Order: sequence, then C-alpha cells, then structure tokens
Amino acid sequence: MALATVWNYCVPLAIITAACLVRTARCQAVQAENVTVLEGGTAEISCRLQNYDGSIVVIQNPRRQTLFFNGTRALKDDRFQMVLFSPRLVRIELTNVSVSDEGGYFCQLYTDATHHQVATLSVSVPPETPTVEVKQEAVEGGEVELTCMSPRSKPAATLRWIRNGRELPGVVSQQDNAKTFSVSSTIRISVERKDNGAALSCEAFHPALGGQKKIRHYRLDVNFAPTVRIVPPSGILREGDSLSLTCSVSGNPLPRNIQWSKINETLPERAEISGPTFQISRLSQSHNGTYLCQAQNNFGRAADHYTLLVYDPGAVVETHSAVPYAVIGGVLALLVFTVICVLIVTIWCSVRQKGSYLTHEASGLDEHGEVQEAFLNGNDASQGKKEYLL
Repeated sequence: MALATVWNYCVPLAIITAACLVRTARCQAVQAENVTVLEGGTAEISCRLQNYDGSIVVIQNPRRQTLFFNGTRALKDDRFQMVLFSPRLVRIELTNVSVSDEGGYFCQLYTDATHHQVATLSVSVPPETPTVEVKQEAVEGGEVELTCMSPRSKPAATLRWIRNGRELPGVVSQQDNAKTFSVSSTIRISVERKDNGAALSCEAFHPALGGQKKIRHYRLDVNFAPTVRIVPPSGILREGDSLSLTCSVSGNPLPRNIQWSKINETLPERAEISGPTFQISRLSQSHNGTYLCQAQNNFGRAADHYTLLVYDPGAVVETHSAVPYAVIGGVLALLVFTVICVLIVTIWCSVRQKGSYLTHEASGLDEHGEVQEAFLNGNDASQGKKEYLL
C-alpha cells in the first residue's frame, strides 16, 4: 500500500465553466480535476470556484449520493473527509481507495440554475508477483507446459518468460473480470536430464510499477531414471585386507533405498552396509565373487557390479618360482628337436651322395668297352678315338 500512496497524482482536465449568473455582471464558475490513484492509496478530489458568492456547493459520488453539502458531511463513510472549504477551493480526501470507488465525482454549484462539473477518479491496480503452474510432471525426453499467471491488475499486466537472458515466446490469454484483468502466458519446452534445475523467470510489467517489474523465479524439475556407479578400491586386495565400496547414485527423484547383493550367493557374514557404502573386513578368498549395487525410482532401475578377487601372497610367490623351470624345460625340448632334425637331414644327404657316385662309375665302364671294340675292329678308329677323346 506504500507504493499506492506514493503513486497518487492528478491530471488536469479541460476547464469548463459551470454557471453564469444572468442577473449580475459577474460570472460564477466551478472547475474539476481528474484523479488517478493506486488501489489502496489516497485520492484528493478538488473543486475550484471562481467568483464564488456563497451559493450552495454539493459534492456527490458516482452513484449520485451526496457526500458533502456546503462542507457538511451528508454520507456516513469515514473514508471521505472534507479537508478544505474556501471561496476558491473545495477539497475532499478519500482513503483506502478501491476499484469500486472509480467513476465521476460531481462538483455542483447551485445558483438560479444547477450546474456541475465532473472529476473522474481512476484506480490503477498493479499486479502482484506472478505465479507459475505446471500442468504435468516434466520427464526426461518429454515436454513440460508452464503457465505464468497474474490474476489481477488494471490495466492488464504484460507477462514475459525469460531463460538464460532470452525471452521465450508464450501464448498469452487475457480475461476481463469487471474492472480488473487476469493475464496468463503459457510456454512448452522440451526437457532432458541436463535441464533439471535450469532457471527460468516470469516477469510482470505494469505502468503503476514505475519502470520496475515483479518477478517469479522458477527452476525446472525434470524426472529421470537413476544411474549407478560403484567406486572401486585402488590397488590389489590380499587376504586380511578390508574392502570398502561406495555406490554413487543419481536420479530424480533420488532413490531412497540402495540394495547390495552378491550374484548367485548370499552376502558374507562380515559384510557391513551403511546406505551407499559396502564394507568387508579381513578378506579371504571365500569372499571372491561379483557384488551388485541396485537403485530404482518411479522412472526406472539401474545397477552396477564389482568383481572381487582376493590374492594369496603365498600362491603368488609359488607361481613366480615355477615359471623358470617351465622355461628351461621348453628350451631343452626345442634343442632335442633341433638335433634330431639335423641328424635326419645329414643321413639323407649322405645316402643320396653315395648313390650318385655308383651311377657315374658304371657309366664310365661302358664307355671304355666301346672304345676297345672300335680299336679292334679298325673301323674309323681315328674318328672314334677322336670322338671318345672328346
């Protein structure tokens, strides 16, 4: 209401002469001024008189009920007060103004004839901070419909949606409620899980706010299925160590219950569960296996697993000491195989070389017999000799 009191101002109206006395040389006149005030504020209604000679002055409300008669209260409404009655100015004050007080207030001057002027009272109703309504829940991958509402203002307020400094176009609806207006602006936007918590605002502008604006801030509430991730320990786990797993869960709404289990087995007796944390003290190889963390909400279920393998230091040392013997055995087997292969190739080559020698020796004997026969026969001995010598 403080704002309403500050924003009270008067707008001069064209001065209209109300009464002229025909039987005198002087003319009486009354002037009225229009007034605009904020709802809840205080309005001053003034009637200015010229050449007033003591005639009757009456002030009436828009329903033509007499408020004051020559400065005397005529209507029992304590909100109206006579603050000044003089030959030049008559002024009344109306407090806690409402839109029902709007209309023309009559300044009447009674001379030989009745004349009046009207001071029009206008009441401005600034909007309250707008409200935001959601038609249905926002779900990942869908659309959400948001409506910004200003239920009462005069004149009608202007609404604007803002996201990341940019205006979002909306569908505007306006309804006339007698002397005030209700205004709404509706937007539809697609949403993903990354939009959860995104900030929007609805701004209301109005002449009565003097350049200021009423703002309603809103954050998107996007529902989505949970995601689960087990944070594993670092390093190698050996017998006697302790295991601590943390199940990191997100989702909207955030799952309230987190379930730990072991695939195909029951959880170990020494297992301790505290919300998202799973612990086993004094590990042994009997604890080996796959552990599961599960979470769900109304929009889905998710799980993650961790496979535990507990190492026995003794087994690890024994395994490492057995490795050189296996290598030596393999090398020896390879050497034996190589020697056998060399022996087989050597024997095969030797046999082939001996067979080739015997063949060449037999061929040489045949050639010698032919030469001897040709010499004894004396036929073409020289030619044959020449031929064989060649």
